[in-house]
Amino acid sequence: MSRKSKIDPVLKVQLVEQYLRGEIGISEAGRLAGLSGNGTDSFRKWVIIYQNEGPGGLLNQTHNKHYPLELKLSAVNDYLQGEGSLLEIMKRYGIRSKKALQDWIKQYNTHGEIRCRGSGGGSYMRKARNTAPEERHEIVRDCLANDKNYGAAALKYNCSYQQVRNWVLRYEKMGSAGLEDRRGRRAGTQPARTPEEEMRDKIAELERRNRDLQMENDLLKKVRELEMKDRYL
Repeated sequence: MSRKSKIDPVLKVQLVEQYLRGEIGISEAGRLAGLSGNGTDSFRKWVIIYQNEGPGGLLNQTHNKHYPLELKLSAVNDYLQGEGSLLEIMKRYGIRSKKALQDWIKQYNTHGEIRCRGSGGGSYMRKARNTAPEERHEIVRDCLANDKNYGAAALKYNCSYQQVRNWVLRYEKMGSAGLEDRRGRRAGTQPARTPEEEMRDKIAELERRNRDLQMENDLLKKVRELEMKDRYL
């Protein structure tokens, strides 16, 4: 059963409609609703629900909403491919809860699988496919450059989560030799990574960290700009 909101649904609708008409900003709406902490994030979710489901969507729900497996897959795929923020994808697919979307992404990135409860049940796991050593090397390099996001790499290159994870682990242990076809070979017979390969990976990791820092700085700048904009609305 869905948890009942402590905030009057009628007030939610009124504030959302005022915001959509441009009469108040997000910060003011959050204050009038009595939201604290990360209140603007909660209000943005109300706006998305209103836009997707109309005023009735903000009424207290008696049951949690269930989503088909295909919708979950599409939403996770869009997020991992960088095709929108969590809130943008919630709006695109009519998802009510940011936590639900985060849980689906975590399921895929942890197990390479998305589970579906409710009618029909079931789960999804991308199937393994045959690859050449050169392609495996490209996938591993891409995955390492993106903070070992196995799920995103699996979606991008149309292979399984477990394949990507195994290739990365073998590459970290044995270098390029670990990505060769191992069928018919005894374990422990392949050489370790060369100093050159280790150095290339260290450089790639430093470059990734620099990109992450730049992205964080850009994000903080945008947040400050939005806060200033809301303050003067």
